[in-house]
Amino acid sequence: MAKCAICEKEGHHGNKLSITRSHISKRSPRTWKPNLRRVKADIDGEVKRIYVCAKCLKDGKVKRA
Repeated sequence: MAKCAICEKEGHHGNKLSITRSHISKRSPRTWKPNLRRVKADIDGEVKRIYVCAKCLKDGKVKRA
């Protein structure tokens, strides 16, 4: 699975819970994935394609080419 090249955010695993009448009746596995974008970024004077999460893009931590 891909991860953010800036903050190294990656997916998490856990259980999806089915709640009925205030009781947890069933559990099934699920995955939470980060909102990754593949962008061209200027890294050390070179243009490279990297995976960056949307939060790092919004905060301006990446200089786009």
